[in-house]
Amino acid sequence: MLNLPRLPLLDNLKGYQGSWLRSDISAGVAIAAVGLPSAIAYPAIAGLPPETGLYASITPLVAYALFGPSRQLIVGPDAATMTVLAAVLTTVFASSAGGADRVTAAALLALIVGILCLIARLVRLGVLATFLSRPILTGFFAGISLSILVGQIKRVTGVQIESDGLISPILELLRQAGSIHWPTLVFALACFALLQVARFYRSPVPGPVIVVFVAVLLSYLFDFEGRGMTVVGNIPDGLPTFVLPRLEGLPIDGLLTGGAAIFLVSFGSGVIAARSFAALGGYRVDPNRELSGFGAANIAAGLFGTFPVTASDSRTAVNFAVGGRSQIASLVAAGTLMVVLLFLGDVLRILPVAALGAILAATALSLIDIDGLRRIWTVNRIEFIFALIALWGPIGLGVLNGVVIAIAATLVYLILQTMYPHDAMLGRIPGRDGFYKLHRMTEARPVPGFGACMVQDSLLFYNADYVRERLEVIAENLPKPTRWLVIDASAIPQIDSTAADMLGELQSDLKNRGVTLGLAELHTDARALLERSGVVEKIGLGMIFEGMEDALDAYETKYGRNDGQPTGSVEIKPDDHVRTGGKNGQA
Repeated sequence: MLNLPRLPLLDNLKGYQGSWLRSDISAGVAIAAVGLPSAIAYPAIAGLPPETGLYASITPLVAYALFGPSRQLIVGPDAATMTVLAAVLTTVFASSAGGADRVTAAALLALIVGILCLIARLVRLGVLATFLSRPILTGFFAGISLSILVGQIKRVTGVQIESDGLISPILELLRQAGSIHWPTLVFALACFALLQVARFYRSPVPGPVIVVFVAVLLSYLFDFEGRGMTVVGNIPDGLPTFVLPRLEGLPIDGLLTGGAAIFLVSFGSGVIAARSFAALGGYRVDPNRELSGFGAANIAAGLFGTFPVTASDSRTAVNFAVGGRSQIASLVAAGTLMVVLLFLGDVLRILPVAALGAILAATALSLIDIDGLRRIWTVNRIEFIFALIALWGPIGLGVLNGVVIAIAATLVYLILQTMYPHDAMLGRIPGRDGFYKLHRMTEARPVPGFGACMVQDSLLFYNADYVRERLEVIAENLPKPTRWLVIDASAIPQIDSTAADMLGELQSDLKNRGVTLGLAELHTDARALLERSGVVEKIGLGMIFEGMEDALDAYETKYGRNDGQPTGSVEIKPDDHVRTGGKNGQA
């Protein structure tokens, strides 16, 4: 009998109680109400029509409900993802042959993101969710937020801004101050103030819902469109339809690289959101399983004419607050928005664009995590600098280049963290087994004639020269006569070919000084590489030990205990080791 895989939704509904249905229905309606303003507003970031935001709030929800692992996570449009999408679309159309529209390109990008999610799921690349560190993401989202704020100038003032960056658009606005449509600006400021009041007083009705309701009502009563204020305009009243988007002259290389950038940012931010809410719900998130859910949601988005999506903080928070217990809440939310599309399109048509600008500006400000930046400054100043670099990227070089800057900053930070491995001299404590760091245990003493040190990190091509310099300094400072220098390799998980060559050369240098190099507690993979490179043969199997105790036993068997010297005659004070430089005193 053929065993077909079960839908995750069926597993999530195991043990479902009938009493939960009312909570799920209430949560679904609330999710739709909260998601409606952002569904209409967010597409404007990427120059897409408002109905695409509604489509992105329907079919992806159904797909994630069927294939996603989380019972309470809600997917949908995301401000940061939309900003990256806007940059990708600009790049794609700058090199396109014409013939395609932005909606088609956005749908293709959603398909690419979905396919990348599924490929990453197959090869278990859920670890990519943590590729961009939290400080880097905090800075990057702050930079994106400032870009979104600047992007609202036209919507809240009516002035066409051509400049890019952070300062230039503001200066251009000042030069065109005479062109500001003051009723639009005043109304946008009033909407923004209403949002802040609702947030400050923790209104039971979300601020964006209040703003949309009030804006539509006032627009109807006072004919804002007739008074020169821009409104949303016609919204198709049909449901999203299945369509396979075509390339139509779009550059495939630009789509692929752009899709990869969107995938990295949306998946990284999506998993952070998933983990945050999982902590509240008391369950754990498996990034590899989330790839399946995000992949299904984005493929559904691409096949139904909308843009890439990811986890939605605001919608998931509402689901938790109202008491949603399962993905039935997502299905109810999708159904509610279908009703909006079918019957409320004419109502939303007169919604002033200035109100959407105010909602986007408030959303952008909420993405700037001041407390997070302050905490990074307190905990690690170097990480704070990298957060600022990631913040500057989207503003100074554009959002898409900002993604590259964020990735580059992550790689540089990772390299810096491992470029200068810590090392420490080891010794014995009389009457106790084992080896101890001399700079930490004042009662520890070196073994006469037997030099022992520890290196604490992988030995790779970019730190091999530094480690060699440190080991040479250690060898020079060993008391005379020291016959062996044994490296405790228990904290060296990886060794590459460059580091292997370095160890072979170090063995020769130490031999010329009359010191024999040994290695103890090598990891399996590291030892296998040293064997393939010939370093084990060069050092000699007799100098490769399972542990430091074995190395000391071998030394004493060959030269006798204390090598004929009284204990303490070669005492090395811990401070002497610290003064040799490097990071050994910090190990």
